[in-house]
Amino acid sequence: MSKKVLILGGAGFIGFNVAKYLAKNRDYQLTIADNFMKKNRDAEFDSLVKDYNIHLIEADFSQAEAYDLLDNAYDQVYMMAALVGVDNANSMPHEVIRINTALTLFTLEWIRRSKIGKVVFASTSENYAGTVDTFGYAIPTPEEVPLTIKDIAHPRFTYAVTKILGESGFLNYAKMLGFETTIIRYHNVFGPRMGFNHVIPHLVIRFRNGENPYKIYGHDQTRDFCYITDAVEGTVLSMETAGTNGQIYHLGTGVEITIEELTRATGEMMGFAGEYTNAPTYPGSVSRRSPDITKSKKDLNFTAKVNWKDGLKETVEWYNAYFDAGKTVPHQIVFQ
Repeated sequence: MSKKVLILGGAGFIGFNVAKYLAKNRDYQLTIADNFMKKNRDAEFDSLVKDYNIHLIEADFSQAEAYDLLDNAYDQVYMMAALVGVDNANSMPHEVIRINTALTLFTLEWIRRSKIGKVVFASTSENYAGTVDTFGYAIPTPEEVPLTIKDIAHPRFTYAVTKILGESGFLNYAKMLGFETTIIRYHNVFGPRMGFNHVIPHLVIRFRNGENPYKIYGHDQTRDFCYITDAVEGTVLSMETAGTNGQIYHLGTGVEITIEELTRATGEMMGFAGEYTNAPTYPGSVSRRSPDITKSKKDLNFTAKVNWKDGLKETVEWYNAYFDAGKTVPHQIVFQ
């Protein structure tokens, strides 16, 4: 009998790609649950749902009654639902707190009255960013890093606050209720269809708008950019690999690059021949971030396969095709 799998937040960037991978590579009964707040129900999504007979539930899962629409038994649950993005955290931190806290609490309470085999909780490298900046913690950074909120009053850190709550919530509920859980901390996952409130789409749009000189915000800051197919592989491995219950895994490439490298590579792909100038970035933005992926390699046999420049080329081409087709950004973006 095939496994029943629920993907909460399955219309989002990573959730959709997890659903697509499972639909094409596993014989599972798939359910996607999402509120479609990001307006991400497009032709590609509808085609996946139709072609693979995926059960679709549309509801606001920050409301307790929405969980009555779910079944009371699943073999696997991918908890990907969240309000994400630095732009959202800075512009509406109260909603980031409300929505993400409610999603965590109501999902855990639904699990309490259901029969769930295993849950993978999608977390973030933002959780330990303050530890690196404030205390000079090791880079590459391992999973056992203490989690630190650098400035509790700063709106940027509301997302990390909710994800730290989620990590603690799922690990401790799992111990008490008897289901399995694994935590994964993503590191700058990118790729086609990732939305618009992220650094790479920002870069593409600004190049297309003809900005010159082109400002490089936070030019010397570093990140580890993980392509979506690698992130999906690591996510599924964290669910399906034996012996991962109660564990936390950093998913990334282990390759640390500067924002200047990313910007100039994007500009080269866009045919930019103008001048660059350095500029300050968001207040609260961390100076360096790169994961130690030793544990993921050892336990999950996970190694990222896509070079960041190859992934960037695919991503830039997708966004250029999107705009060349006459499509527009679905909502206002504040660049920086």
